[in-house]
Amino acid sequence: MSAYDLAVIGLGYVGMPLAKEAAAAGLRVVGFEVDPRKVDALNAGRSYIDDLTDADLEHMLAGGFSATLDESVLADSRTIVICVPTPLDDDHRPDLSAVEGATHTVARNLSSGTLVVLESTTWPGTTDEVARPILEASGLVAGTDFHLAFSPERIDPGNPKYGMRNTPKVVGGYTAACKDRAVGFYSQFVEQVVPVSGTREAEMAKLLENTYRHVNIALVNEMAIFCDELGVDLWEAIEAAATKPFGFQKFLPGPGVGGHCIPVDPSYLSYTVRKLGYPFRFVELAQEINERMPSYVVARVQRLLNRHKKAVNGSKVLLLGVTYKPDIADERETPALPVARALLELGAELVYADPYVRTWHVDGTPVPREEDLARAVAEADVTLLLQQHAAFDLSIVEDHGRLVLDTRGVLAEGERVERL
Repeated sequence: MSAYDLAVIGLGYVGMPLAKEAAAAGLRVVGFEVDPRKVDALNAGRSYIDDLTDADLEHMLAGGFSATLDESVLADSRTIVICVPTPLDDDHRPDLSAVEGATHTVARNLSSGTLVVLESTTWPGTTDEVARPILEASGLVAGTDFHLAFSPERIDPGNPKYGMRNTPKVVGGYTAACKDRAVGFYSQFVEQVVPVSGTREAEMAKLLENTYRHVNIALVNEMAIFCDELGVDLWEAIEAAATKPFGFQKFLPGPGVGGHCIPVDPSYLSYTVRKLGYPFRFVELAQEINERMPSYVVARVQRLLNRHKKAVNGSKVLLLGVTYKPDIADERETPALPVARALLELGAELVYADPYVRTWHVDGTPVPREEDLARAVAEADVTLLLQQHAAFDLSIVEDHGRLVLDTRGVLAEGERVERL
């Protein structure tokens, strides 16, 4: 019998919630990671994940969980799940180096009868065309000697309602037997498992979900730009449209898109389509619109200051919230970064307030952090609300801000407060 029911490779915002739920269901879980700092932190009971408290981690450790740098634990695991990052390279092409590295590690330690699942978001065909040949170099054959499947991660950091257990889990296997084995595995700790006919369908499902969001966010972002010129309150129009009980889903404009999924995943789909010889115009247009939102936000800051006979150069600009989502510490792909970069180039004196981010840098330049919201708002020439953390007392911003640009539509508009 294997020493472990599950080995998780990649102990980040995807891998740790998976390990937590599996351990809570009574599975013997081990975590493999190449970053020694993460291993040390986890084994010492210090969580660096928004959705995993130190108490959660202590409970896991008490139940037998451990993190390790030793890849030999994989040889002693009945199921291995790969949860490593899949970013874009400098040319906006998929960077599968972490997936390939993790898969080579699995191949070196692959035992007959093991289930290997890839959860990292990637282009359709990766499990079959990239992972399978690496694994089969071990001499074992997928579907015969070991099971191979793809199950896209659907973690929504900071979501109080939906977590690993109650978010339906899509699973596609290399063969029908692989699918059945993977469905059986996830059914131990996920309430609803959704089997699909193959790994490509499972890979495409994830890209479709995020491309849908990307395109719809781009739509309302573009509408925000021209509604401002038309003198139309788009926020009110969106709320009115959202009263329709069918055929409409509410998306809101903002300063740009952030996180790992929305800015990155559609590029994986666009890359796949380009290999067929033509562009994926919807995705590329959405990318273009969403990527220009930070510069549009800066232009609105300029206009706001201009109306009050001030230049950006020398003005004190307070950024409220520099994470990509409210109420979490995740800064990946945050639109606050390109906004800050452009403001600094224009000569703004930047400060920020964020209860989740203790220190913040823009291309190596530290930005001073303000602790006292009321004082910071009163002292800033313009306050730019980028992220509506619940910890912010928005009435302070409305009452004491000299000039305010609200990119999230949460403040009441007035003489000094403008919405995007």
